[in-house]
Amino acid sequence: MQDIPRKSEKMSTHQATEDQRNEEILIYLNGQIVPKAQATVSVYDSGFMLGDGVWEGLRLYNGTWAFIDEHLDRLFEAAKAIDLDIGLDRDGVKQAVLDTQKANEMTTDAHARLMITRGVKTRPFQHPSLSQQGPTMVIIMEHSKPNLPRPIRLATVPHLRGLPMTQDPKLNSHSKLNCILACIAAEKAGADEGLMLDVNGFVNTTNACNFFIVRRGAVWTSTGDYCMNGITRQKVIDLCRANDIPVFERNYSLVDTYGADEAFLTGTFGAQTPVGDIDGRQIGSGEMGPVTERIRGLYKAMIEAECT
Repeated sequence: MQDIPRKSEKMSTHQATEDQRNEEILIYLNGQIVPKAQATVSVYDSGFMLGDGVWEGLRLYNGTWAFIDEHLDRLFEAAKAIDLDIGLDRDGVKQAVLDTQKANEMTTDAHARLMITRGVKTRPFQHPSLSQQGPTMVIIMEHSKPNLPRPIRLATVPHLRGLPMTQDPKLNSHSKLNCILACIAAEKAGADEGLMLDVNGFVNTTNACNFFIVRRGAVWTSTGDYCMNGITRQKVIDLCRANDIPVFERNYSLVDTYGADEAFLTGTFGAQTPVGDIDGRQIGSGEMGPVTERIRGLYKAMIEAECT
């Protein structure tokens, strides 16, 4: 019989079942597929030195990478925004993912992190012109099955998802320190992740996932102005609209959130993850609610249709 986790036990939205096969994975590194121990980059790499790069997370179901074209759209848009030449076209990046999958003999329940930085610098300083050797591209692919034994606990944190003229929150950049600090603050408060507000004080997102609430059968999420343009987030919105579930992208406050009947997170890894309490206040029953459960079922059916 599985032990019921104590409320104090730490957990994250990316918690997965331990899989010994991940010790033997092969990693894509600049056109080569190498053992994990050999997958190293220079200390002069722009990503290591400055967080100068972009990345995508991909999920493998039944031999197919879910929504890979939309992920590549977002990757290339982000690279263009930071003036980073990936060095491969879309087909080349997709082939690199497929080659890494084949080398690891993965068929389902796998997660890929595709990372591209501005590459190795000639000197250890900020200016992008010092990155003269071309980009660094890495694909880490792991056997990864979500293992979330209870709903997530959130704590509101002082760290904001900011304005586009500081660091656009729509960028999946390597510069994640703001979100890491939000996560640390939440853990110090006894929660799993941080609930982040926008610059106007409205509820926005967590440090790792997009955030939704359910009130009287209607699904609410932020306007999208200050959060990651999540692919799973948009799929949930589309599913609600296609299945007569009222859904609103709007400003709402912590008062609205504490009084919600349900809350859940969305992301490539966990799809839809229920939230049990926020700032010590139980949300609804404290377990997955009926609207979240229905959306989960609709999303699962969408994945089965997409990944056959």
